[in-house]
Amino acid sequence: MLKAVEDLSTTKKRLKIEIPSEAIEKKIKNSLEKARQKAKTPGFRPGKTPMNIIEKHFGKSAEAEALEEVIPEFYDSALKEAAIVPVTRPEIEGGVNFERNNPLSLSFTLEIRPKIENLKYEGIKTKDIPVTVSDEEVENALKRLQEGKATYEIADKAIEAGDLLTIDYEMKYDGQTTTAKDQVFMVGFTGLPKEISESLIGKKAGDVAEVEAQFPQDFHAKAIAGKKVLIKNTVNAVKKKILPAIDDELAKDLGFENLDALKAGAKEEIEKAKKEQTQKIQKDEILESLTGSHNFDIPESMLERELTAMVHEAKTLKKSDKDEAVLRDELKPDAAKNVRAMILLSVIGEKEGVTVTDEEIKEKILELSQQLSMTPESLIKIYAQRDGSLEGLRNNIYEQKVLGLLLSRAVVEKGE
Repeated sequence: MLKAVEDLSTTKKRLKIEIPSEAIEKKIKNSLEKARQKAKTPGFRPGKTPMNIIEKHFGKSAEAEALEEVIPEFYDSALKEAAIVPVTRPEIEGGVNFERNNPLSLSFTLEIRPKIENLKYEGIKTKDIPVTVSDEEVENALKRLQEGKATYEIADKAIEAGDLLTIDYEMKYDGQTTTAKDQVFMVGFTGLPKEISESLIGKKAGDVAEVEAQFPQDFHAKAIAGKKVLIKNTVNAVKKKILPAIDDELAKDLGFENLDALKAGAKEEIEKAKKEQTQKIQKDEILESLTGSHNFDIPESMLERELTAMVHEAKTLKKSDKDEAVLRDELKPDAAKNVRAMILLSVIGEKEGVTVTDEEIKEKILELSQQLSMTPESLIKIYAQRDGSLEGLRNNIYEQKVLGLLLSRAVVEKGE
């Protein structure tokens, strides 16, 4: 039962509870009885071993099992009674000092979400961003679709950018020689040093091109990363790109009735993408205004978790070579702002009754997997490896729904 609640700070409380000895003893006896039914004791039939013998062999494990069950039960009950929603797992002060046939007193410290005074989120101002789609943008989209339907055919001609080659190559570096035959190479491919493509321009099938190329430090093949490599390419075949005409036939090949329908579809997709980008900008403005107008203490554990994640991202994804302590100092203000935003969106969402359904999660997984050219199962595995569940995705959907609600109630100011 709940004995007392003490405020340690605006984000930390001490919760004192007492568990009656009867509740613990009941759990212990249940555990011992289970052990008794399974025990095989010489001279006794199954389930008939005297309890004093069972106590001697299984007493301590029964106590541990009972405490594992009863402590969370009474802790959760005390949280409900005190109307406390923790943001982290509790710490038990002084440990668990248990004696049989005595009530168990426990003292927990836990962090809570702070109370936000004078919460205001209606009518936040954001600027209007008109969305237009030009004819040039539609034409560029059609050209990209045209490129996607390109084919290649053997050609007896000088090599130029965009040609597809079959080559044999020889690479020399650090006293080593590496060779490969019948490799496919796209002239102008940006993933390789530009000197390689430049050395092949103007050559024909049967020609040899030699060049010394400097590979970048972060090149995926570690053996040649950051090194100068002498490369000898022998051209076996040259294929030129054949682009289909942008006409009704291309449109039909892409699943549209005719070229006009294809253009309309392309325009619609561009407009949709622009509107999504516009809404993102407006949501960012709203969130910036929201966090800037509400100042409150944030739980240390939430700040630490967010800061650790940001430092990890900076070192792994952004390849920062700064010292971790320096990064932590630099990123701490942004981490605090992120946590403040999380808390505000959570509070507003609860107040407005925002929820995320399993169906919405399934739809988001399908959408993301299509964008990333992955199977839904593979994407789910990535989320599971990241946080052990889909909770991160659920939180993201939840926050976007709350931001959408704030945008729908914002004051959109027209530009002059």
